[in-house]
Amino acid sequence: MSITPISHPAARSAVGGSRRRVRQQAYEALVLMAFSAVTSVATAGVLVLLLRLGS
Repeated sequence: MSITPISHPAARSAVGGSRRRVRQQAYEALVLMAFSAVTSVATAGVLVLLLRLGS
């Protein structure tokens, strides 16, 4: 019997679960970056619009 974690069936499912968790975290980070980019562009657009209207 081996004590290597990968050869144990429970460890295999844990490794698969951590891969899914990493993918989920990567997806959430991507969504957060996209939201941040859209928010920044919208804020810049509003500021430009206010500056043009104020002139």
